[in-house]
Amino acid sequence: MSHWLRSRPASTDAMLAVFDDDATLRHALAFEAALARAEAAEELIEAEAAEAIDMLCARIVIDPAELANEAALAGTLAIPLVARLRKDLPESAAKALHKGATSQDLADCVLVLQIRAGHARLAADLGRVATALATLARRHAATPAIGRTLLQDALPIGFGLRIAQWQAGIVAATERLGREVESGAVLQFGGAAGTRAGLSDKADAVSARLAKALGLPDAPPWHARREGTAGIASALAILIGALGKMARDVSLLAQNGIGEAREPAVPGRGGSSAMAHKRNPTACQITLSAATRAPGLAAGILAGLTAAEQERGLGGWQAEGPALAELFLIAAGAAEAMAGVAEGLEVDEGAIARNLEAAGLGDDIGESEALAAALLGNGTR
Repeated sequence: MSHWLRSRPASTDAMLAVFDDDATLRHALAFEAALARAEAAEELIEAEAAEAIDMLCARIVIDPAELANEAALAGTLAIPLVARLRKDLPESAAKALHKGATSQDLADCVLVLQIRAGHARLAADLGRVATALATLARRHAATPAIGRTLLQDALPIGFGLRIAQWQAGIVAATERLGREVESGAVLQFGGAAGTRAGLSDKADAVSARLAKALGLPDAPPWHARREGTAGIASALAILIGALGKMARDVSLLAQNGIGEAREPAVPGRGGSSAMAHKRNPTACQITLSAATRAPGLAAGILAGLTAAEQERGLGGWQAEGPALAELFLIAAGAAEAMAGVAEGLEVDEGAIARNLEAAGLGDDIGESEALAAALLGNGTR
């Protein structure tokens, strides 16, 4: 199965571009160029060498498939990439390239740059979800509906309170992810054993310049502490789960015999190849599939916390990049899908009223309106 046939139905073009081969190479080359410029500014390498490195990184064309085969043999992307660059540089610049850095510095910086770009892509769709749900919740805050516990009729609630709970969960998860990205997606620059050796007491200055050039917060080396990436993975899984809660409820409300809400009708979405009468909740399907996959992906990264032996782990941090990429890809698919649902959700007040009357439990919705207002007041942005 091709990359596109496997990945695009569960994600978005924009998020696929964040983690594709071109982006990975672009960030890796940007790291080497920025490192050379930073070291030249601190007079650790010659300015001419830095200029040659910078120019080569800007113009070199590398076949990702060839480099991937070489990386599979070497065990890391940095080794064949640096070897290719050195081959095309003058001798003095070749010696200056990658000075004071190690393979994991490059790999971690590429990953955190992609994490930050991926987070920025998610923000727009998550904002759409929050805004649209807040509007729906206020509109239906006083609409009496049957509440359901353990999938059975319970007591009346305001229909908008259910929507406000979706919104509050998604907003809280969005904010959690933002905090984790801000604290965990930071510069990694430690060198061979995390000591920043060989930089003539100018390592801190080089790190600060490198961080500024890459647009990352500066930080001490964290290569053997993986709680930052684990926190981002966990927050992504929580976010996907919050979107999945909404998707599960919408799909249940759309069932025949309930029919209180359904996804908006979109040409080409939700049909059946065998049953023309069906209108399937396909956006919910995308999101629920993501919610099924996310816990396992996050668990793999959490397992890597103990596979961070001494100054560089074996097999733990190397598992993070693919899993984090998948988490961002499916989070993007879920966020885009539920943004469309939230903005076009069809609420059938007639069906809501009929189901409530059939339950025979009255129409006292308690403090639903006040509770919805409190949730929205704490959650809307």
